[in-house]
Amino acid sequence: MLEIAENGRTWVLSGPTSSYAVHLTEQDELLHLHWGPAIALADAEELAARPLPGASSFESRLDGREEYPVEGGPRFARPALSVRTPERRGTEWTFERYDTEGDELRLRFRDGGLAITLHYRTRGDVVERWTTLDNDGAEPLELLRADSATWTLPEREGWRLSQLHGRWAAESRLVRSDLTYGEKVIGSRRGHTGHQHLPWVALDTDATEERGEVYGCALGWSGSWRLAVAQLPDARVQITGGAGYDDSGLLLLAPGESFTTPVFAGLWSDTGHGGASRTWHTYQRTYVIPDADQDRPVLYNSWEATQFDISEDQQEVLARRAAAVGVELFVVDDGWFGARTSDRAGLGDWTPNPDRFPAGLKPLADRVHALGMRFGIWVEPEMVNADSDLYRAHPDWVQYQEGRKRTEFRNQLVLNLAREDVQEYLWEQLDGLLSSAPIDYVKWDFNRCFTDAGWPGEAYPQRLWVDHVRALYGLLDRLREAHPGVAFESCSGGGGRIDLGIMSRTDQVWTSDNTDPLDRLAIQHGFSQIHPARVMAAWVTDSPNTQLNGRVSSLRFRFVSAMAGVLGVGGDLSEWTEEELAEARRWVDLYKEIRPLVQHGDLYRLRPPTGGLSAVQYVRGDETVVLALLQAQHYGEPLPALRLRGLDPTVSYECLETGEVHRGAVLLHHGLRTGLRGDLDATVLRLRRI
Repeated sequence: MLEIAENGRTWVLSGPTSSYAVHLTEQDELLHLHWGPAIALADAEELAARPLPGASSFESRLDGREEYPVEGGPRFARPALSVRTPERRGTEWTFERYDTEGDELRLRFRDGGLAITLHYRTRGDVVERWTTLDNDGAEPLELLRADSATWTLPEREGWRLSQLHGRWAAESRLVRSDLTYGEKVIGSRRGHTGHQHLPWVALDTDATEERGEVYGCALGWSGSWRLAVAQLPDARVQITGGAGYDDSGLLLLAPGESFTTPVFAGLWSDTGHGGASRTWHTYQRTYVIPDADQDRPVLYNSWEATQFDISEDQQEVLARRAAAVGVELFVVDDGWFGARTSDRAGLGDWTPNPDRFPAGLKPLADRVHALGMRFGIWVEPEMVNADSDLYRAHPDWVQYQEGRKRTEFRNQLVLNLAREDVQEYLWEQLDGLLSSAPIDYVKWDFNRCFTDAGWPGEAYPQRLWVDHVRALYGLLDRLREAHPGVAFESCSGGGGRIDLGIMSRTDQVWTSDNTDPLDRLAIQHGFSQIHPARVMAAWVTDSPNTQLNGRVSSLRFRFVSAMAGVLGVGGDLSEWTEEELAEARRWVDLYKEIRPLVQHGDLYRLRPPTGGLSAVQYVRGDETVVLALLQAQHYGEPLPALRLRGLDPTVSYECLETGEVHRGAVLLHHGLRTGLRGDLDATVLRLRRI
């Protein structure tokens, strides 16, 4: 809901439980008024009537109060907008007008030939903000920095910052720390979202999992990015974020050109970190993720079974075993195309290897469909091997610096997707591929960061950082429109490209290359702070885990760990015993029963994965399911009881595994005692209203 004051200078956007308010002074200063519990327009007008504190020679009365700080004028805080022209640098804007379209509010300002439009929209209790910059003048404008938004928090003492950090095979790990004076900056200068941080932060003072105020922000951008959380000298806190890591130059806007920033979304919750997470999850399932109401199928991926040594007959053997355990989607990973017998060759040549697939992918896809499964493939379109037909024909199509060695990681280079000829080549290759066989699913990978991000001959080469991402989005949008039945997964060496921007164009994401079920508990716990189980791909692979750490774990523990998201199987099924295959079938059947709860229900983190018992609960309608995983037992200590959440306390629920009847917010104890024994054990408990 949007409310506007009679004088057209105060605006209040409200969701079911929260409000966001801004005010424009007579001096065209756009001030932040309120973000928190729901308020009325009269409350916002009362806040707007309060005078700002006086300024001094050393402090600004605007810092910490301005809605979108620009560079220049009486300001010292980090600017969200920094513009350079041939004559000057900075912005001195005046208000032109506001307008609305549906539930979107647009505030338009001008500085000479630059038009600046601030956009606001509520999606439930999530506020979406973004900015459009139009060059209406006769001279080019350089955008050194163009952040999506600046978020201002209310005055509080003792702010605590939550963030998700990591590296390859250890992504999305949650850390909470006291916020101190100065700036805390996280981001990526790697050309993609990155394994090191997810573009999300949360702040609280004393919140628990289910109680207390939490403020959260998440950026929808799949390239380099930066979030800066600043505690200013007067203790006020602001969060500024957008595309690009530094201020060296983002884009050069020629006359008539415009740039729209990615969405920077924010929410307030008074139901703790768990409540904030559930609000994020509902927002993404409702407004971000394509076809989020549809169940994601159980998949099998052949990578860990075969790696590059694949053949059509071998894949069919795996497909038959996968179908027998209840798999619904069979995916051929790397090695099906070009001269791809290792990671040293073939990237860029997206045609089936004639020795391995003499008649292309269609015969295998048809046999997979005949087994009752969908068919998928792996691609890495943004990359190229030096040993490829594509690179031999177009060595200038990669990112490189003139006169410098072309750096290779994983024996590959990054295609300059900002070039229109590269975009058209990839469209022709991928459209032709998806038209050549009944392909239902594409795992889209990105296995190296930008290093030599140059573009010889281009007048403004640094634009490739932004234009690469815009071209990626355009290509995905074009492919989805042309092939509406094909689902896409975002992968980047695991969780290196996970953000709201890529999620709006893909159906699920690969959470991490680490498939160890114990390590995955912390990774999935962190992931769930912002993103829903509906997109979180998780595989059951072989034991011992030879890919990473050699850890031995039971099939039971591996399955329950992976059932917390979109279940997949990635082990070598040709080596599994008949007993293991039969047990796998039982777990897959159970997952299909609880899948509507896991993928579409409300998530409650009952116990974090801190060394003993961890548990997550999903609630949907009259049903709930608990996945409990015991990492280790020590000194004969009894297992703790679990208090369930999100249930009606006035009615009874029956546990299908034990037959026990519980009331509302019950303590589950007996089911845990009977279901968990020793180290690395797990159990699933289902309850239904009676």
